[in-house]
Amino acid sequence: MTDTPLRVIPLGGLGEVGKNMMAIEYGEHILVIDTGLMFPENDMLGIDYIIPDFQYLLDKRARVTGIIITHGHEDHTGAVHHILEQINAPIYATALTRGLVEIKLARGGLINQVKLNTIRAGSVIPIGPFQVETYHVCHSIPDGLGLGINTPAGLIIHSGDYKFDHTPVDNWPTDYAKLGEFSGRGVLALLSDSTNAERSGWTPSERVMDPAFDQVFRTAQGRIIFATFASVISRMQQVGNVAARYGRKMAFVGASMNENARMARKLGYLDLPDDLVVSAEQALKMKDSQVVLMCTGSQGEPSSILGRLSTGSNRQFDIQAGDTVVLSSHPIPGNEENVYRTINRLFRRGANVIYNAIAPVHVSGHASQEEQKLLINLVRPKYFIPIHGELRHLHRHAGTAREMGIPPENVAVIENGQIVEFRSGEMRMAERIPGGYVFVDGSSVGDIGPQVVRERESLARDGIVLINVTLDRFENRLAKEVEIITRGFIHTRDGDDLIASLQKFIAEAVRVDDGDPQDKIQQVVKTYIYGETKRRPTIFVLTNRA
Repeated sequence: MTDTPLRVIPLGGLGEVGKNMMAIEYGEHILVIDTGLMFPENDMLGIDYIIPDFQYLLDKRARVTGIIITHGHEDHTGAVHHILEQINAPIYATALTRGLVEIKLARGGLINQVKLNTIRAGSVIPIGPFQVETYHVCHSIPDGLGLGINTPAGLIIHSGDYKFDHTPVDNWPTDYAKLGEFSGRGVLALLSDSTNAERSGWTPSERVMDPAFDQVFRTAQGRIIFATFASVISRMQQVGNVAARYGRKMAFVGASMNENARMARKLGYLDLPDDLVVSAEQALKMKDSQVVLMCTGSQGEPSSILGRLSTGSNRQFDIQAGDTVVLSSHPIPGNEENVYRTINRLFRRGANVIYNAIAPVHVSGHASQEEQKLLINLVRPKYFIPIHGELRHLHRHAGTAREMGIPPENVAVIENGQIVEFRSGEMRMAERIPGGYVFVDGSSVGDIGPQVVRERESLARDGIVLINVTLDRFENRLAKEVEIITRGFIHTRDGDDLIASLQKFIAEAVRVDDGDPQDKIQQVVKTYIYGETKRRPTIFVLTNRA
């Protein structure tokens, strides 16, 4: 053992679902695991997505020795170009994950500025003082990794996102033998995925979806539209297999779907016959009973293909009566409202919508309680830190670890920013660093803070009232009629009466020659509007002299 502390620094994914990012620091070297994004909550108006606050790394950017991406999902890769714009560090990823990362870097113009290293499950990667042993894990995307990180302070296991699926779509189960080998060496700490910590039993195999997909294709009379994440390559394979069986052609709709499918086919992770796949343009000219379209939007994202189809704003084609729409995903926690609103809109437009509540068209890629117990039993760690989940998930997973015999003092429930140190084989809580949200709004990254988001929420909830007052150049009297403009506040005949009354009260307030007329008008308008409507819109008063 060494007296130099090993520091585990959660930058994202602990206390929330999404934007997973972890740093492991020893001496002058920092290893980063994953660089994910998170979808905004319903009240985060105008925000495209959220990335981790990685200021801690910016202050030590020269010490970042490498970045390992465990798999290709957005909540583990989506912030990669934002990180690499400011930190020059090599990326390590399996072939499929690397392909998905390359697509993101190409869009951001960074593809030729980054050193990308292709690794395989079973690879041993020297990164500074760390010897990282990768092992294969099952998830809802091929080529996922867990990590055994050998450090001078001991062996740390990072589970990545995993499940123990004995019959995965790609016939490549999780590497149990490697986990057992780690246990034989002695594991200092296990950092384990907590997403399904509240679910008892075992997560079903990906194979259980095959009969449900078969039923969809057997009964659908018109077009079939499958919505899922663009990175879920295994779902593309399953849909393609059923499409071939029922004589339908398959088309990918949208840039991200097409790019990812093309890359996965090129690398051999997606095995689809050439005569099965057609362009979206070709598919839309064929008989409805002969095509299946795969698109994004299973989370009800307004800008996605399915989101636009639900509102009738998609340019290429519309939902029509007789379409069967399949949402092959679980709603991300906090996003249920968006998903169900999209489902309702699709029904309203004449589609038959199939989602997980009524048919098994999706299974989780995350371990449930019995699998979490099995992982703990396989590796028998001294210390346990639940990761990847909201606080309720982390606490439930910690409870499972205690039930498995890990002493309560050896289980640490931490949130983003809480650093844990291991020194001489003992764990302790270190300092807390910022671990909040960085909002991405268009090309703006981090410029929008919580205050702006709260202001947007207020404007959306109560509207605005803009009052333009022109005063006489020499005295406090109106030179013109008061101009009042409202947005998101009133739009009825009663509103005309309210505006007329406001103009009268403003004129009276101006005639009283004491104090700043702008402040007086602001207060008069605020008081009058609340008295009449019990609402508090945002009020802007502009005064000028003429």
